[in-house]
Amino acid sequence: MIRTKEELKARDIYLNQLIAFQDTEPVKVVTGIRRCGKSSLLKLMRRHLLDTGASPEQIISMNFESMEYRGMDVKAFYKYVKGRVLPDKRMYLFFDELQRLDQWEDAVNSFRVDFDCDIYITGSNAYLLSSEYSTYLSGRYVEIKMLPLSFKEFLDFHGYEVRERKALAGELKKRAYDSDGEPVDWEDLYEAFLHYGGMPGIADVGLVQDRVLALLDGVYSTVVMRDILEREKRRGQRRITDAILLRKIILFLADNIGSNTSLNAISNTLVSEKMLEDRAKQGKPANQTISAYVGALMESYMFYEIKRFDIKGKEELKTLGKYYIVDIGLRNYLLGYRDVDTGHILENIVYFELLRRGYDVAIGKIDNKEIDFIATKDDEKIYYQVTEDMTSEKTRERELAPLKLVPDNYEKVVLVMRTDSTASVDGIKIQRVFDFLLADN
Repeated sequence: MIRTKEELKARDIYLNQLIAFQDTEPVKVVTGIRRCGKSSLLKLMRRHLLDTGASPEQIISMNFESMEYRGMDVKAFYKYVKGRVLPDKRMYLFFDELQRLDQWEDAVNSFRVDFDCDIYITGSNAYLLSSEYSTYLSGRYVEIKMLPLSFKEFLDFHGYEVRERKALAGELKKRAYDSDGEPVDWEDLYEAFLHYGGMPGIADVGLVQDRVLALLDGVYSTVVMRDILEREKRRGQRRITDAILLRKIILFLADNIGSNTSLNAISNTLVSEKMLEDRAKQGKPANQTISAYVGALMESYMFYEIKRFDIKGKEELKTLGKYYIVDIGLRNYLLGYRDVDTGHILENIVYFELLRRGYDVAIGKIDNKEIDFIATKDDEKIYYQVTEDMTSEKTRERELAPLKLVPDNYEKVVLVMRTDSTASVDGIKIQRVFDFLLADN
């Protein structure tokens, strides 16, 4: 994504989190799927340090994807860093893809104890912070969860500017303009976002399908090989070795984003649709096997699971959660671009936007109805319904009905792509999706 210092694009939502914890004791751990911008975020943080008075000699940076550090063991790692620490100076230590180094946690703990330092780490697999590893840090870390570009960031990375103007009725409206200052339709920009997705590297290759697919192929292959098929080898536990089964599960989850899903349903579908014909004599894979493969996909940050919550019973339900894919461009790479499931795709986009804004998100169940998302943060709670169209009375009533059943007074919102009115209904806010996606976090 980075070619020159000047072209380093801002990711303020994440950079501001790092700056907020600068020079504090916790180790800063940036996690997220490969190629979502973690390395560039560390570059942004190093630039911030240099711009605010740190010297280059105070910064030690190592990327463990580089051949330069391949084969380095934990003792050599400690020795390398120790040899570059300046006496009586605050040091800033940056370690990219540290999960590739066995026993990295021992060295990081030693750095904390032995040196006056501020430590920043990235990792592309959730087991970097699994219980066995986080124990070594004794809870002294803060996790920054990084995602691919939001719709708003997508516009910025691809050279579009959003301006606000006052309509004749006095309402403030947003318009997008290209690099020549010409206005661009929101629907066209949204279609581009749906088509190509939000991997930051796409801004380098341009919105050209062949180039984008080549980039996404690289992301997918690296995630599958390094973060899934090789992960158990490094951890010394049971390995995931069946690449064919893994891909079939990936395709199933990508094809069923936003649908209620169980492990048993995944297994049954793979067999009934003859996606596993070569297994006919072996029978269907066990739910434990499916669970291990799905768990690996979530650890690699390719898929996220969302649980259901019984609003009246005030408890999490153990059945029929949903899965969303971290980037719609990856879904198109896997399945091909198609103009179907647009409702679930819209849900997918809204779900990750809520995560970016720091919310914990669940599906809401009330009586026999479902609320798409319950977003909670500190003492804040918002109920969201997401729909493409609310111009018909039947659709309007269907989307409003579950929210009307909620007995509390927290905010209730319907996010809609197309509507003939944004007036509130019985205290329920109607908001256009674009206004939501373009709002400040």
